Amino acid sequence: MIEFDSVSWVADSGKTILRPMSFAVPTQGMTAIIGPNGAGKSSLINIAAGIVEPTAGEVYFQGRSLATIHPRERARHIALMEQQAQTLLDLSAREVVELGRIPFRSAWSFGRLGRDAVAEQMMERVSVSHLAGQRWQTLSGGERQRVQLARALAQEPELLLLDEPVNHLDIAHQISFLELVKSLGTCTVAVMHDLDLVAAFFDYVIVVGGGEVVASGPIERVLTRDIIHDVFGVNVSVTNTDRRRVTWHFEGDTDD
Repeated sequence: MIEFDSVSWVADSGKTILRPMSFAVPTQGMTAIIGPNGAGKSSLINIAAGIVEPTAGEVYFQGRSLATIHPRERARHIALMEQQAQTLLDLSAREVVELGRIPFRSAWSFGRLGRDAVAEQMMERVSVSHLAGQRWQTLSGGERQRVQLARALAQEPELLLLDEPVNHLDIAHQISFLELVKSLGTCTVAVMHDLDLVAAFFDYVIVVGGGEVVASGPIERVLTRDIIHDVFGVNVSVTNTDRRRVTWHFEGDTDD
């Protein structure tokens, strides 16, 4: 689906954020990007979305150089849901979702949002139709996340990118949100922090540390005690009984 070929990125300050990295994301399933704070996870996903251009290397989407795909066309294939989307505009939840239809509208229709069948369908799909008339600023954190997901899905993407989508949600909303994303069947790449949620919901993992890809591959091969300890410096046990679980331990605790 998307492939990084020797991609690196240096910020305007001159600091190297991402060192040359190469990996490919499977065309199906859910892929988690994990790593310590400051490892470059959000930078990586912004490059995948085409928002940030790599300093060197090439990103390919379905075999095409991402740099050669016009932003309008790119938005019809790749959707990004940011950490905390904010707007100063007084929009309703429906109007926020309809923003996802802009890539499919003519230039003459910009600024004239209206009822769109796909937008309505996506609101129904993520169970936010009842919020359609509510103002964005009045929505709770969980409601905003679902509305933003509906907006991203309104782009009808083949690749859904999520940047820390559950960080500001309570555990019940974290679980319900990831269950919803899992049920969509859309190829998804998400920056995640909670390794137990990663273990429960994701199929593939990319581990980033120090601006480099430390490991990538199927979850059973990558989300291991040794890799987690090496990257995060935390003692954990990884089990697979009723579901795959990651459990952390105090220093000195054993899980043998």
